[in-house]
Amino acid sequence: MQVIVSKERETVELLRSLDVLICRKNERCRVPEADKSDIHGDQPAAASKQGKADHKELATFAFQRTRMPMVVSDARQPDYPIVLANDAFLNLTGYSADELLGKNCRMLQGEETSRTAVAEIRAIIAQEREGTVEILNYRKDGTAFWNQLHLSPIRDDEGQLAYYFASQIDVTAYRKVQTLEEAERRLLLEVDHRTKNVLAIVDSIVRLSRSDSAAAYAASVQQRVQALSRTHMLLADNGWQQAYLHDIVRLQVAVFGEDGVKIEGSEVAVPAQSVQPLGLAIHELAANAAVHGALSRPGGRLHIGWQRQGDGIVLEWAESGASPPKTEPRGGFGNVLLGAVLERQLGGSVTREWREDGLRLRIELPSLDRVGAKLRSNP
Repeated sequence: MQVIVSKERETVELLRSLDVLICRKNERCRVPEADKSDIHGDQPAAASKQGKADHKELATFAFQRTRMPMVVSDARQPDYPIVLANDAFLNLTGYSADELLGKNCRMLQGEETSRTAVAEIRAIIAQEREGTVEILNYRKDGTAFWNQLHLSPIRDDEGQLAYYFASQIDVTAYRKVQTLEEAERRLLLEVDHRTKNVLAIVDSIVRLSRSDSAAAYAASVQQRVQALSRTHMLLADNGWQQAYLHDIVRLQVAVFGEDGVKIEGSEVAVPAQSVQPLGLAIHELAANAAVHGALSRPGGRLHIGWQRQGDGIVLEWAESGASPPKTEPRGGFGNVLLGAVLERQLGGSVTREWREDGLRLRIELPSLDRVGAKLRSNP
């Protein structure tokens, strides 16, 4: 959305007919006699007979009383010194008339002023054309404001550049709104993206969950959706930025009890896009341990730990106090999900070993540099 300065051209045309300098409070400045002006502005776009007769003085009143900050620089003197400014300009910048007259407008620039914006202004002046530039300026007290600066050349009777007129609009508040709108837009896009991801996972849960009865099937789907919901809330508590691996693991395992469970490992932050699928994978392992493994019987133990290996991370899942399965587990949803999340999505590998006292699982995630945005580690 672009800020539009209404009737700016009419104001410029009125200013071209000025033959007096204006001081604060509408008093004429005491200045030495000047040569006869060689600037004659355009006629007003609309004026009565009396209005036309008084249009020069009326232009003076309009310039001084408008709420739009305005300034005029002399293009025929070195460095384009300010020769005319209205009250609105003094109020905007905080400078007095004595501090402004004879100075170049670059006095409003500061440390964070864009060099690109300054180059645009220079190009406009060098080409003697009109132009609009948004630039970060500074008041006398050092406070910054965003200035939508409009420049317009004023020529003499010979067509030579005589002055440069500039109007300013403080668009600081507008830019803040614009920033908030952009942030809101990015948030909506992110929510849309995450919603699609969650729905895709739910779709997989519904399609791949298996059971011999409708009631058991419904319970299986419900438990997995609840696991997804838990990681969703964990993300919300962390501002949708990331979640720590320890919190993801503890959250999913604690549902089945914490007796006999030990969780330890270095601090690893998992970005938002990987939290929910990783949490669902941990849920599948914990649910299997609670139904068939170490957590399904008294005295069973589960140790979950992770450590760095080179640039990568290795997670060890060790169950004890449980009997190994009589047959190799079929490729159900749990195994399919582990393969999809840990192997295909995160580029890792999963090694399973059924020992006499329980399952051993080794999950190797690749180098953090290779995964990129998938995983981040805190120093």
